Amino acid sequence: MQVRKTPESAFDNIKDFPYPPKFAEVTDTISSVISMAYYQCGPQDGHTILLMHGEPTWAYLYRKMMPLLADAGFNVIAPDLIGFGRSDKPVRKEDYSYARHVIWTKDWFTQVTKGPVTLFCQDWGGLLGLRLVADMPERFSGVMVSNTGLPTGDHSPSEAFIKWRRFSQDVPVFPTSSIIQNATTTELNPATLAAYDAPFPDESYKAGARMFPLLVPTSSDNAEAQANRDAWEKLKHYEKPFVTAFGDSDPVTKGGDKIFQKLVPGCKGMPHTTVKNAGHFIQEDKGEELANLLIQFIKQTQLK
Repeated sequence: MQVRKTPESAFDNIKDFPYPPKFAEVTDTISSVISMAYYQCGPQDGHTILLMHGEPTWAYLYRKMMPLLADAGFNVIAPDLIGFGRSDKPVRKEDYSYARHVIWTKDWFTQVTKGPVTLFCQDWGGLLGLRLVADMPERFSGVMVSNTGLPTGDHSPSEAFIKWRRFSQDVPVFPTSSIIQNATTTELNPATLAAYDAPFPDESYKAGARMFPLLVPTSSDNAEAQANRDAWEKLKHYEKPFVTAFGDSDPVTKGGDKIFQKLVPGCKGMPHTTVKNAGHFIQEDKGEELANLLIQFIKQTQLK
């Protein structure tokens, strides 16, 4: 498999993400290994929080949450998904599939994390992270989901998603930072926009970003539709604390929180929140608020 590695110099001007990258080698499911980057902060003997990003961001998305979680005594771990951030980026679109992302992420997770873990996930972080929860429920002591879902293709996607998927394939130059800006309620400064563009020096690095919208199961015969149905059947028996914190200004995932609340037994009695003035990239708009909600959630439900 041919991969591209973003030069470290591309990240030199980022001043508000002070975490040195660590790397784990994960299977590419064929013949070799590729490198997956991640970042850690806070006491390593603290309760582990796993922060999973989506499309087309990287762990930088969590820079407002990570210091607050670390200061609260948690072991905070945030990966860059394959194709994003400092992780290896397979060049061919055909090298990306939902199933391979699950394999890569699960391999990384089993190498890097120990003990009980609380998952926070958004966007594709949920499509992958919730598959981990379904496959290894014993490894997770709690889950907070935000602006995400686990689609099976049995229901039509939102019109907003259909438009986004079409745009992602038709646009000549994939405008990473503009996509993020257009899905937030706050104005991002030039340095922040540059940080989101940094992993992708040119279009040859963006195969993963281009492919993610196509990998979402939108029809019942999608390759991963049944796998997600199976995951839902397992989540319907997940009784550990499970809470939703969706933004009120995200047309793509609007109403998704109600599905979790209805189907996952761990949601019963939890302090579900609708975060006001928060777009799809809720960590940008309300990162500090999310961190405080997550801290409270863990302390009240998992550390008694």
